[in-house]
Amino acid sequence: MTEISENKAPVLTIDGPSGAGKGAVSAVVAERLGWHLLDSGAVYRAVALAAIDREVDPGDDDALTRLCADLDLTFEPGADGISVVLDGRPVDERLRSEAVSIMASKVASRPPVRRALLGLQRSFRQPPGLVADGRDMGTVVFEDAPVKVFLDASVEVRARRRHKQLKEKGESVKFSRLFRDLAERDRRDRDRAVSPTVPAADAVVIDSTELTLDEVVGRLLDLVEARLGREKEN
Repeated sequence: MTEISENKAPVLTIDGPSGAGKGAVSAVVAERLGWHLLDSGAVYRAVALAAIDREVDPGDDDALTRLCADLDLTFEPGADGISVVLDGRPVDERLRSEAVSIMASKVASRPPVRRALLGLQRSFRQPPGLVADGRDMGTVVFEDAPVKVFLDASVEVRARRRHKQLKEKGESVKFSRLFRDLAERDRRDRDRAVSPTVPAADAVVIDSTELTLDEVVGRLLDLVEARLGREKEN
């Protein structure tokens, strides 16, 4: 296992498919540990939203690279945790729309976009530690992270969770469509040539299909304590 120096903050990476509960789990674990939080999905959603607003073709690598270079993106404390600010405006609600979700999966598959955003994501690694939520946090962005988790759940359960979230927001979306979209997104994310959504070789895989939020959080906190305690002893 990679040694952690005083100048290199520890990282807990939580990767997995859409709807597995990474966002909720990461926020609670980061708060319990007192660590920083990186929602890499929000970074890609911000790129997707900017692409939609600026009418950038998701297949135009040059235009996407320019967009990433000009991206004015910050994360600020908000009433419900971290607020995402794009071009000086909070965009939390817009980032969760289905149109942005679909576009985010498309732009995230483009190698120039992933390369352009590496530095931004790694800049979040600061003491006392970082909880990084995403698709390739443990395989690419923070390969030397001492604690890596791959959080999964069945497609049906993930679709039902998403359907409930959208209904609570007043959005009308058919469950069958959400199920198909998630299955297609899984295939696209898993099979892409760059940074596919797969567990890191040294990641602990946790299936949250039958687990509550508190149960998943408890497992992750125990894992962090066990791994980092072992690092200190060595």
